[in-house]
Amino acid sequence: MKAIKPIFTQAPSQFAQLILALLVSLALIVVDYRYQHLQQARATLAFIVYPLHFLADLPVRTSLQFQQWSASRTQLMDENQQLHRVNLKLKAELQKYVALQAENIRLRNLLDSSLKVGDRVLIAELSAVDLDPYRQQIIINKGSASGAFTGQPVLDAAAVMGQVIETTQFSSTVLLITDATHSIPIQILRNGLRTIAVGSGRVNELQLPYLPTDSDILVGDLLVTSGLGGKFPPGYPVARVTHINRAPNNAFAEITAQPAAHLDRSREVLLVWTMHAHTNGLTEETE
Repeated sequence: MKAIKPIFTQAPSQFAQLILALLVSLALIVVDYRYQHLQQARATLAFIVYPLHFLADLPVRTSLQFQQWSASRTQLMDENQQLHRVNLKLKAELQKYVALQAENIRLRNLLDSSLKVGDRVLIAELSAVDLDPYRQQIIINKGSASGAFTGQPVLDAAAVMGQVIETTQFSSTVLLITDATHSIPIQILRNGLRTIAVGSGRVNELQLPYLPTDSDILVGDLLVTSGLGGKFPPGYPVARVTHINRAPNNAFAEITAQPAAHLDRSREVLLVWTMHAHTNGLTEETE
């Protein structure tokens, strides 16, 4: 007995399956576009598939975020270092600005002093300080080539500092008024009483050893040059009285004064020419 052969021995071809799938897809698209029947199904399917999309995208997203974090951290470190360098530079420039501002103030004060003096003046800078504690001397950067001469008065912006005692071609040695070997004729501005101020060997103290105990002198009196002796012209500030001891058993009062000049701080000084002093200087050079 022969077996019965089936009518369809083969399944539909792949091409027929593709055509069928395309037709079904087009039908679904038309139905969804015209009647919105598949919107709910699409939303439900998207909700179900979202975790799969999230898990699939997680490695890429994590890698990108790490790269951004790493780049941001590197950029922040570079910016921090750059800002640190700029800050250091600005601080250095600020220090220089402060120094220049202070120097400008000192020079303007010197200029004002030169106008008040009314004589010929020359600005010089301090170049060295005598480190001997028993000597109160400084060295300035102007010498005989600039016209400096022995005995020339030296001032700062506030008052008398001392006088030139030695000159070279390009520098001069100045003996400060506080040196123990220096004395300067002065007078009390308030009443014109004359005496001599002697250096104590300390930068902040002068002594007035030749005034009797009954002399008319008070704490706070301003002492100025008297012009006697021919070294210093009259009227320059010298010191201010700080202490008076009138011991009854002593013939002379113990009087100390503080120099008005900034002997331990001034960097610029004024060399002063007056007619009398300049003539003396020329005479000494000629001799």
